Amino acid sequence: MYTLYGYPKTRSVRIAWALEELGLPYNYHLIDLKMGQHLTDEYRAISPAAKIPALVTEEGALTESAAIVTFLAERHGMQEFIPEPGSFERAKYEEMMLFLTSELEQPIWNLAKHTFALPSEQRIDRMREVAVWEFQRVLPVFSAMLADNEFVCGNMFTMADVIAGHILAWAKGSKLDLTANGKCENVAVYAQRVLGREAYERAWRNEVSHMSK
Repeated sequence: MYTLYGYPKTRSVRIAWALEELGLPYNYHLIDLKMGQHLTDEYRAISPAAKIPALVTEEGALTESAAIVTFLAERHGMQEFIPEPGSFERAKYEEMMLFLTSELEQPIWNLAKHTFALPSEQRIDRMREVAVWEFQRVLPVFSAMLADNEFVCGNMFTMADVIAGHILAWAKGSKLDLTANGKCENVAVYAQRVLGREAYERAWRNEVSHMSK
């Protein structure tokens, strides 16, 4: 059984979502970021960067969310959740994953870093304005890539949708406009579609429930 180390409202919900989609049992281990549990030697042995999520498998630990969900899909969901290796569709999946994590996510993460994540003395007020500008600049690119498809890789829900969905959930939580002033309505409709999936609902509710234990 897998063990997921996470904390609510972070990237760990991506892994929980993927596990729920695949119907896989897993243990959830809360790493309290506010208490600094991610900085302990014990946790650094699992995640040298002291970040979450981390997924512990029988073969070792994995710590990058896009890599983790791809691993889970390849091992447990072939023919579902991920295109066949070597196919053009798989190349488009990888393309989308790289775009999501290097382009679409980064303005939101920069916004978070310069709002609360970085030490106060390292935050730059101007960066928040720049992050919003960057997001509105990259959103039409994502909109064009999505086009009129049901999901980011066509008509099949894949792990790229887990990453995209969570990024857009972060954007909504940061009060960012998912329509780019009405030019990207397909993105807002897409976000509502994927974030309404039962597996996503189960994932974040499970994470939040551990806060009260």
